Parts: sequence; C-alpha cells; structure tokens
Amino acid sequence: MEYGELILGQGIDIETTVTIEMTINRTGKEGDEVLSTPQLLNLMEQACIQLSDPLLNDGYTTVGYAVDGLRHIGPAKIGQKVSIKSELINIDNNKLSYNIEAFESNNKFGFATHKRAIISK
Repeated sequence: MEYGELILGQGIDIETTVTIEMTINRTGKEGDEVLSTPQLLNLMEQACIQLSDPLLNDGYTTVGYAVDGLRHIGPAKIGQKVSIKSELINIDNNKLSYNIEAFESNNKFGFATHKRAIISK
C-alpha cells in the first residue's frame, strides 16, 4: 500500500482507568458517575489512531468520517480499568474500517465500527 505498512487484521488493545472527568451522572446520586458515551467514542477513536497512524508513511495521517452501530450497553465507573480493542477490518484505497469493542474486566460494554480516511498532512 502506498500509504504505509497497514495490514488487514492488525489490532491494538489500549487500557485506561476511568476518571471523574470522563463521566456523567444522570441520576444525581453520589457515586452514580459512569463513563459517558462521548468519552467512550473518544477512547474508541484514539485506539484506531494509535493502531494506524504510526504505520503510515511520513506526510500522512488519518481523519475519522463515520461511526456505525455504536452501542454503549453497560457502565464503567470511576477507578475501573477499561480496555478498548480495535481491529483493522477493511482497506479500500485510502479508506480504513475498524471493529472496536470496549471491555471492563471480561464484560463487553460497548462496540462500534469506525471509518477513517488517510489524508496528506
């Protein structure tokens, strides 16, 4: 591929700990803070960037252009470690697609398909 060393099936697993800044509390009850959906999406996008951008040739980067099927189906509370797994599932010229899953321990609490385009810097 003229853009870099991208190969179908490449994957990455990033881990982070949920902080208060990453949460929302819809109930107003103390202790009900959980990872917000926008923050989950941010973690998912960062995993895709960390997977692909280091493998691109100099002068290229990626930009997101779609998130399909995003589901946030469970909570992750402050202090819990979460793992975001991203796998490159399609390369179509300069367009990349990823399957992403989010886990807290062994519990899957989110998933999506993300699409990014390779562009010149």
